[in-house]
Amino acid sequence: MHLSTLYLCVTFVQLSAAAYVLQDDYTPSTFFNFFTFYTDADPTHGYVDYVNQSIAQKLGMINTSPNQAYIGVDRTNIASGRGRASVRLTSNKSYNHGLFILDISHMPGGICGTWPAFWMVGPSWPNEGEIDIIEGVNENSNNAMTLHTSDGCSITNNNAFSGTLTTTDCYINAPGQISNAGCDIQDQRSSSYGNILNANGGGVYATQWTSSDINIWFFPRQSIPANVASSDPDPTTWGQPVAQFQGGCNIDAHFQNLQMVCLLFTNQGYTDPQSYMSRFSIPPFAATGPVTFGAPVLVQT
Repeated sequence: MHLSTLYLCVTFVQLSAAAYVLQDDYTPSTFFNFFTFYTDADPTHGYVDYVNQSIAQKLGMINTSPNQAYIGVDRTNIASGRGRASVRLTSNKSYNHGLFILDISHMPGGICGTWPAFWMVGPSWPNEGEIDIIEGVNENSNNAMTLHTSDGCSITNNNAFSGTLTTTDCYINAPGQISNAGCDIQDQRSSSYGNILNANGGGVYATQWTSSDINIWFFPRQSIPANVASSDPDPTTWGQPVAQFQGGCNIDAHFQNLQMVCLLFTNQGYTDPQSYMSRFSIPPFAATGPVTFGAPVLVQT
C-alpha cells in the first residue's frame, strides 16, 4: 500500500475581475525550499513524529525531480516514542486572496491510520481562519472541503456548487454541530480522493479565494481544462465548482494571512467522544511495520 504524495503547486494573484498572473511557482526541483518542516508534537494528538528535512531525506521520505516532489513516511521501522516518522510542511509565505492550483498524481487512500490533507491556515487559529482543500481519514473514499473559523461565519446552499453540504456553521464551537466540524462540503466523486484518484493518475485541485467567496474545483486527470496549466488560468471557464463557501460570512474578516500546510499521515488519539475526529481513531495501525505502511504523495508538472 502507498503512503505518499506527489505535488506541484502554483499561486496566482488577481489583477482584474477575470485576469490572474503567476505570483509563486512551487517548482518541484526546489519544492522544499518554499516550506518549513514542522517538528513539534502533533497539535491534533496523533501517533506521529514530524521530522526535520535532514532526517526526512536520510529516511527517504522526501525527494524531488524536475517534474515531481515526493513526500512519504518512514517505510522501514516499527513506530515508537511519539509515533511514526512523517512530514508536515508549512509554506514560508502567507497569502491574502488568490488562486491556488495543486496537481497531485498520488496520495494515501483507504488506509487505516492515515490522514492526508492540504489546507491553508492563519497564524492565530481559528481567528484568522482555516480552509481545508483536501482531507480524508482512514478508509474515506471521497474528499472533504471545510472552513473552520471564529464565531459569526456560516454558509448557505445557493445551488452554485456540485458537492453535498453537510454542515453550515463554520464556527469551531457551533451549537448543534460536532466540535470543530466547521462548514463542510463533500465531493461525492470517488475520483476526488485516495485509491480511485491514484488509479486515474491523480488530478488538479484549484482554490479561488476572494472577498466574496471561496471556491474549490477538482479535475480528474482526464478532465483538466487546458488553461489550468497555462500562465493565464480562467476560473470563469471551469464550470461549477465542487464547493462554494459564501453566505453569512465576511470572508475578509475571518480569513487573513494564510499559509499552506500539507501532511499525509497522523493517526488520531482523540478521547473526547464529541470530537469530530474521535470517530476515526485507530492507533494500532500507526505502529505497524512496512507491510502496512509504505509510500508517498506526488506533485507533478
